[in-house]
Amino acid sequence: MSKPSQRNAQLRRQCPEIEFEHHRLPALGYEPVGEVGFIRCIAHGYPTPLARWHSHPEYELHLIVATSGNAFIGDWMGPFEPGQLILCGPNLPHNWVSLEAPDDGVARRDLAIQFLPAPIFEAAQKIPELAEATGMLERARHGIEFFGFSAAAERHWTQIKAAQGLKRFGLFCDLLADLARCTDCRTLSSMQFDAELDGEPISDLVNRIAANPEEPVSVTTMAAELGMNTGRFARLFRRATGNSFVGYVTQMRVNKACRLLMETDSYVTSICYEAGFNNVANFNRHFLEIKGITPSEFRRTRNQRFLNI
Repeated sequence: MSKPSQRNAQLRRQCPEIEFEHHRLPALGYEPVGEVGFIRCIAHGYPTPLARWHSHPEYELHLIVATSGNAFIGDWMGPFEPGQLILCGPNLPHNWVSLEAPDDGVARRDLAIQFLPAPIFEAAQKIPELAEATGMLERARHGIEFFGFSAAAERHWTQIKAAQGLKRFGLFCDLLADLARCTDCRTLSSMQFDAELDGEPISDLVNRIAANPEEPVSVTTMAAELGMNTGRFARLFRRATGNSFVGYVTQMRVNKACRLLMETDSYVTSICYEAGFNNVANFNRHFLEIKGITPSEFRRTRNQRFLNI
């Protein structure tokens, strides 16, 4: 058995590496700091030091143009191939690991645009037109995958890359507008909903469950807490979250299990109870239904996100 210090070192390595400015070298595909504003274009090949399990405070729109493999966005994982387009929110860990690539790599695999959230959200308080984008950006804090948009995204990237100053900002706004209007998309990583309907404080309850999904809860007790009958509570809850109460609690418990599988070396059986499930059979069944693989398979596959190849 490994010593506590060794286990702690291993867990530290499993944390996403924070990307700092000294990582952003022009030789690796970044635009020089002095030549751009808050909108920065990146293009790089594979393998590269940039392909690692990491996070940063900027949004990142990421287009894959070559190779295939596995993508890791927060606690979501799935295959990728050329044309995959994902918008990652601030501080959302991510990595793309190519499993089918030439032995000598490829010169260009990724086209990305990074931008800080503050300029847009602060400007939206005075420029109402930006509200069209901020709703989409809020959802992207958990990662959004867009479908059927890769060719347009590459054209946008090329135009933005070639422009500077106000012209670049205008082209960037065109990109945001097109993304905000794209309806063929899906959210990837674990979600926490903020909702308040008809003046009812559903949002507080939803966020409380998301923060502590292992706590014992029931429709009856939650409805009573809000002074509602169970029927009205169930309708409001589904409108707020898009899910039934039981389904949402189960999803949040699976999400917590995913984080524990990623960030700890606890036994799967221990994680089952820590996440709020009352038996291992139910835990495995719900995990498989939601994630498509078993908890053990999830942990094994997730370890690929540490590959820096």
